[in-house]
Amino acid sequence: MKGGTFRNTQWDPTLLTSQIISMQFCVYFTLGLLVFVANKLSGDNYTLDHLFEYREIHIYDLGGRLVICAFVVNAFMASLALWCIVRRAKLCLDFSCTFHVLHLLICWWYNRSFPANASWWLLNVITGTIMCIGGEFLCLQTEMKEIPVGYAALNQKSDV
Repeated sequence: MKGGTFRNTQWDPTLLTSQIISMQFCVYFTLGLLVFVANKLSGDNYTLDHLFEYREIHIYDLGGRLVICAFVVNAFMASLALWCIVRRAKLCLDFSCTFHVLHLLICWWYNRSFPANASWWLLNVITGTIMCIGGEFLCLQTEMKEIPVGYAALNQKSDV
């Protein structure tokens, strides 16, 4: 038995792939719901353009501003997803960047052109930062909990 290690850090591609897929699903699902609500409030038609069309990210009308708000609120929801799925503060930056790089590739494919809108880039940097820092904060709160040892630890149930 190796001494001095707290967690198993062995590379598990199946776990990693399933976490990436789960994160993508959860974040896009909540984003879809939030954009749907934003479109209902603004009276716009709901299309995939609001999720993937970089020209839809603007502040010129109520619909564009509500879509931006949906993306920002979704970043906080994504922090919760990081906390529930990844559960490691050390990996939050990796998963946040993975989500946003895949989102960039999907938007690039969907638009058939590279996103050239400064507001799209700014929004993605802001939401990536919120997602990462929020996820790290939540994961650190869990990781910093005291680990009970001794006789009292035998009588308590673990939440892991």
